[in-house]
Amino acid sequence: MRHGTRTAEPLTDGPAPAGRHAVVVGGGLAGVTAALALADAGVGVTLLEGRPRLGGLAFSFRRGDLTVDNGQHVYLRCCTAYRWFLDRVGGTALAPLQDRLDVPVLDVTRPEGRRLGRLRRDPLPVPLHLGRSLAAYPHLSLADRARVGRAALALQRLDLADPALDAQDFGGWLAAHGQSARAVEALWNLVGVATLNAVADDSSLALAAMVFKTGLLSDPGAADIGWARVPLGELHDRLARKALDSAGVRTEVRTRVTSVSPQENGRWSVQVPGETLRADAVVLAVPQREAYELLPDGALRDPERLLGIGTAPILNLHVVYDRQVLARPFFAALGTPVQWVFDRTAASGLKRGQYLAVSQSVAQDDIDEPVAALRARYLPELQRLLPRARDARVEDFFVTRERTATFAPAPGVGRLRPGARTEAPGLYLAGAWTATGWPATMESAVRSGVGAADAALDALGRPRPRRRFAIEEAA
Repeated sequence: MRHGTRTAEPLTDGPAPAGRHAVVVGGGLAGVTAALALADAGVGVTLLEGRPRLGGLAFSFRRGDLTVDNGQHVYLRCCTAYRWFLDRVGGTALAPLQDRLDVPVLDVTRPEGRRLGRLRRDPLPVPLHLGRSLAAYPHLSLADRARVGRAALALQRLDLADPALDAQDFGGWLAAHGQSARAVEALWNLVGVATLNAVADDSSLALAAMVFKTGLLSDPGAADIGWARVPLGELHDRLARKALDSAGVRTEVRTRVTSVSPQENGRWSVQVPGETLRADAVVLAVPQREAYELLPDGALRDPERLLGIGTAPILNLHVVYDRQVLARPFFAALGTPVQWVFDRTAASGLKRGQYLAVSQSVAQDDIDEPVAALRARYLPELQRLLPRARDARVEDFFVTRERTATFAPAPGVGRLRPGARTEAPGLYLAGAWTATGWPATMESAVRSGVGAADAALDALGRPRPRRRFAIEEAA
């Protein structure tokens, strides 16, 4: 970047209409979305990202001949905002959804050995769409299955707008509604740990109810699972850059913002090494602690609350075998430390053997363990789950760690999450940790970016583009 001071103008053949310019700080999904939404409305945009790539915590890297995702990411059919994002960057066909929810669940606690169950839906209205699956689910007793059905109906009746839900823990609510420890392990935590990155006892009832009501109890196909069949960098970096370029956004990577400050003329100054950018609006689409450091005085009432939003880690184990050991695209597991296992062979570019990614949420106990210790613990577990792995040779074993992968969805976190608007006119917040109503997911990140862009467009007097997905105003 050049030294000096200039307006944050976009890369277009002419000036942006009405001379309106915005700076978006952060190139994760929230920042890319905010930049696209602003540019689509005719605002000139500069996007600044400190890393050498876009995509935030959903990215890829090279390891020898492999292209590796830092962690396995999935979305659901009900994730309408992320689906819009995929469409906007031209990546929908690269991350298809299941035709119908189907989750294989392997239990290795049985004396007779492995037992396979499935969570899948039928083409019936809610709540009958899951009735047959739950009735046949072998990992719960008949009594537990009946009590699960009653608890699901009670969840469906909860009012997500009730602020009292945020202060309650999901585990206590489940216990009060007759859910056994086995039901929590084999169903509620099976889903909740993967979506919330917390066990039921440590989860806000508001966020847990949102996940289960929206994903399982809103529409028969809401929980159908989608995931990238290509490296995440193809979607969130390469295609995102292409879309940003086409929209006229000036994108600068390896560019860390050092300060954001209001000017007397109502505009904003954004400082990066060697350059000062001027803008009519600024979107901070960075993690909560980084946002706290960049916020000018008075921008938020009680800014210390951002530091009260905890974080939770996710660990991913990557195992390359010399042969195929898993015949299905993914499965979940019970009775073992292993949680979810995905086949990433084709996506990674591996030409021989099979590459499995083991995704471990709620990884506080393992996140700092040495690779050798993790290998000694998890390879035997994979052999218990996958008999073909017992005779296979491990060609490679490595680990990726995201120590602050998500915000912690603890009871009370809802009152700490800010909306898009700040007390400082022209300054907006975005990120999965802001008040989207969703847990820390790709869906929440995209929704936050749209919310911040809409708030900025309102202040700039610019019309919003036509909606292409259902989204609640979070600002």
